[in-house]
Amino acid sequence: MEQHSSPSAASVYALPAAIVLAGALIAGAVLYTGAHSSPPALTGNVAAVAGTASTGKAAGQRGAPQPTPSPGLDGLRKITKADHIRGSINAPVKIVEFSDMDCPFCARFHPTMQRVMQEYQGKVAWVYRHYPLDSLHPGARPAAEAAECVAEQKGNDGFWRYADKYFAARSSGQRPDLDKLAAEVGVNMDQFSKCRSSRKYAKRVQQDADNATASGARGTPYSVIVAPNGQKFQLSGAQPYEAVRRMIDAALKLTK
Repeated sequence: MEQHSSPSAASVYALPAAIVLAGALIAGAVLYTGAHSSPPALTGNVAAVAGTASTGKAAGQRGAPQPTPSPGLDGLRKITKADHIRGSINAPVKIVEFSDMDCPFCARFHPTMQRVMQEYQGKVAWVYRHYPLDSLHPGARPAAEAAECVAEQKGNDGFWRYADKYFAARSSGQRPDLDKLAAEVGVNMDQFSKCRSSRKYAKRVQQDADNATASGARGTPYSVIVAPNGQKFQLSGAQPYEAVRRMIDAALKLTK
């Protein structure tokens, strides 16, 4: 998980001390730390969840953990059709991801979320919001604004096609050519160039970034899982699929 400041961050687990200690020991073995990064952390419910992700059975032997809502998430902006949403806005569980397009951890997490959408069709909506970390990735904000220019012409589907191509390139170590990717999605290049040069969507990108901060984000990727009953849970860092799956399964049980 990439951050603005400190290379490490503490995680707070709202669980009994014994579970916290056990989960922390197990999860520590699988967390990845890189330059300008902190170990990804699950908060709100999750030492047992992280333990299961690394052992494949430890938490399962104790039974599924009951999620505890994460504090400080009242600032999360309401999800609307103006958001970039993959899946149905009426899906019972929503995952709002705040992402930096040049963050390597975000590139790692993107396929995880693609898998979530394949395996939870109709049950999960993936909401993408921008959170460019300018001090680390000066190219992230231009890439985010370019994605909005694509969406202007090609709508929600075009935005996601562009994002998928961008993160696939980043995952393979490439520096994506924004114009080339836009052309592959099929936009009118003259209109796209004018949109980019005018910085038409700078405000939109900044509004997303401000909402990330208001929702507790300190690095990327940073996600908020919204359960059917409206309760919210933090998911910080490029968590493995199994950890995300267990949080989704727990959230799905929290009906209205």
